[in-house]
Amino acid sequence: MLRYALQTLSARKGGFTGAFLALFCAAALVTACGVLLETGLRGTIGTERHAGTPVVVAADQNVHEVTVEHKGDKTKTKEKAKPLGERVRLPARTVTTLAAVPGVRAALPEITFPASAVSPEGRIVPGVDAKPSYGHSWTSAPLTPFTLIRGAAPARPDEVVIDRELAGRTGLAPGDRLTVQSTQAPRTYRVTGVAAPSGGDLRQQTSLFFSDAEAERLYGHEGEVSTVGVLPEPGVATAELAARVGRALEGSRARVVTGGDRGPVEFLDAANARIKLVSMGGAIGGTSLLVAILVVVGTFALTIQQRHRELALLRAVAATPRQVRRLIGREALIVGLLAGVLGSLAGLPLASWLHGRFVVLKAIPETLDLTYSVFPVFAALGAALLGAWSAARVSARRTSRIRPAEALSEAAMEHRPASAGRIAAGVAALVAGTVLLAVLSTLRSEPAATPVTFLSVVVLAVAVSLLGPLIARAALAVLGAPLRTSRVAGHLAAANARANTGRLAAAITPLTLLIGMACTVLFVQTTMGAAATAQARTGSKADWVVASAGPGVPARAADTLRRLPGVSAVTEVVRTSVRVGLVKYATQGVSTDGLTRTWDPGVTAGSLDGFGARSVAMSELAADDLGKKPGDTLKLTLGDGTETELTVAAVYERGLGFGDLTMSHELVSRHVDNPLASSLLVKTEANDRPGRAALQKALGALPGVAVLDRDEVEDLRAEVQQSNAEVNYVAMGLIIAFTAIAAVNTLAVSVADRAREFALLRLVGTTRRQVRRMLRIEAALVTLIATALGTGIAYAVLTAFSLGMTGSAAPSMDPWTYLGVVAFAAALAFLATLLPGRLALAGRPADVIGSRQ
Repeated sequence: MLRYALQTLSARKGGFTGAFLALFCAAALVTACGVLLETGLRGTIGTERHAGTPVVVAADQNVHEVTVEHKGDKTKTKEKAKPLGERVRLPARTVTTLAAVPGVRAALPEITFPASAVSPEGRIVPGVDAKPSYGHSWTSAPLTPFTLIRGAAPARPDEVVIDRELAGRTGLAPGDRLTVQSTQAPRTYRVTGVAAPSGGDLRQQTSLFFSDAEAERLYGHEGEVSTVGVLPEPGVATAELAARVGRALEGSRARVVTGGDRGPVEFLDAANARIKLVSMGGAIGGTSLLVAILVVVGTFALTIQQRHRELALLRAVAATPRQVRRLIGREALIVGLLAGVLGSLAGLPLASWLHGRFVVLKAIPETLDLTYSVFPVFAALGAALLGAWSAARVSARRTSRIRPAEALSEAAMEHRPASAGRIAAGVAALVAGTVLLAVLSTLRSEPAATPVTFLSVVVLAVAVSLLGPLIARAALAVLGAPLRTSRVAGHLAAANARANTGRLAAAITPLTLLIGMACTVLFVQTTMGAAATAQARTGSKADWVVASAGPGVPARAADTLRRLPGVSAVTEVVRTSVRVGLVKYATQGVSTDGLTRTWDPGVTAGSLDGFGARSVAMSELAADDLGKKPGDTLKLTLGDGTETELTVAAVYERGLGFGDLTMSHELVSRHVDNPLASSLLVKTEANDRPGRAALQKALGALPGVAVLDRDEVEDLRAEVQQSNAEVNYVAMGLIIAFTAIAAVNTLAVSVADRAREFALLRLVGTTRRQVRRMLRIEAALVTLIATALGTGIAYAVLTAFSLGMTGSAAPSMDPWTYLGVVAFAAALAFLATLLPGRLALAGRPADVIGSRQ
């Protein structure tokens, strides 16, 4: 049986090429997603600041929740943990405790805060390669270690040491004056020295070192430190030192880390990026696998349909249905094995490319290195084999039952309508898709809605695939009359479509999926962005917004503007995230004086009057999720792990524009790594109001601070939304590309096998030009039906998504983008139909008719 399978593959290379390409792409995608998933689970995050410190002590960066379940006589305890958004700090006394541990040569406190150099022209100097720039105390320099290569250490509050890379970019040298924008108002320092790390310049950050007293002032958290680096005495092993330090800290919330675990302590965003990679890898891999199964089943079904007479002849010479199924199964396994091996190897560079793109888009940090192992390769190979075998079994089930008498038929047309089982499965898929749409319309958080959104598209596409012959007949009933107005080409196209509805359905399905998936991916982002922008625009009552090109807008800017004649209110805004239980909520802190003059979140319950330091306002989504109303008490964990209780003052409707929770700036700014405001909302008086020039002049002494009008703010918001959307475009774009390849593949295989049909048409007097025109009409028919179905699927899914996420059944769909998607699909359909058609018409009709099919 294996020999026959190999002979069939050798004789029908063209027919099996389509299945091979579909499985190859699927294996490559599964491998790439598997590598990303494994990187998220086991990826190494390199350290820079702690490179010279074998043992690092940090606070527990998670919030924990313990649940106890009683089942009969058994008690089951579960503990779950979720990461916090800000640095959880350690008590400063931890340094003293660790210094007394035997074997410890030095316990050095590390405090880290935003600090950016300012050029003589008043512009913020970015960090290395536009990365962050941080300030530290000089005491912590040995942690890397940094050593002086010129000058002296900072001893006075107005002295600073800069790293070698910054000195090279700016031309600064010991003795020069340098203005620094940190967490307080800008201050000018004297550069006393230049330091360099022993292992070469840092690639992820720029470092400025201050005297201990000045660093503590800028850090702003008295009695606390970020981490503690522990250096061993000579001869003390790292493992032994870590064990001693752990015993000394027993009972506290401190964590002791060594080796590769030091990176996540330094780079909190990298630790959070691992979670994001797991989510993205699983979502892309799962969706691509579903798409692959759908596409491969269609491709195998088309390939087997083209072998109708061959398989019937096997039945005529006494081959049993089981033998036919085994033959098809072995052919599929051979194709799946070849495609799986080559595809999984191709997936490795694809994973590297994806990782690089995500780094460029700042979705993950460069410090999170890719992790390779054999597991993604084996998973992809197994998926290819299982997908091929399953597709062959599904496709061969009916074909293996061909009556031997059918071998005498010369017609390659379909003889039976769609089976009752196929119709029932199609109806079931349609019902499942409808249920998913109903569920989607109730989901109000993006992490919950996103996977259901794309699953809905795939399930509805499965329904189209199963009900394809019925859909094709219905479409032909509507479009048949217009087609027949063409005397030859249109008549032939209509006749071919009616006689081969299965072939037409196989061509429609991947193109439908392409249009549906592409529109969904593109317009999910625009729907969310348009709703958030509309809410922010409506809710902002400010005339001007002050923003910064540096770490943030200092408090001095707000104080200066409040004293400016004609300014009625200035609201400082700082952003963070908090946890209520284990659930994360986007949060903003706003200064409370004059708040209602600059901000209108659309209060639906309660009031913002009297909003103060112990108040919280909630979006309707958060209030519904938590079951809260005005006057209730809300227990939450702030970004730095501090637990607090606040009183719910109001519930508002514009949560997409302003976040789920709003608290006072006074509270939030004390519990974030960067206390500088992200923006200032400025309201001016109706009479004698200052313009942009007057506001900018008042802020002239502050580097990097600019006054923006409403249009400029919306442009910046659109840029941020586009940047965030690009990550999803890259991730889901691979699936769209895979679907596009599958669509071309299916159409090309369908047309290429029709050489005998075209030869017969030419022998009865049809010209090449008429056959080519027939193919153009067929391509237009496929495109038209697929566009209607794909658009319908996308619109239904996007409407459900919009209803759940924005409360409005009105998705935002850009007409030009939509037309671009349809034009792209049409171009693929015509290309995949006309090129194989031209090749199929190349031979002499008599020779083609006489050749073996």
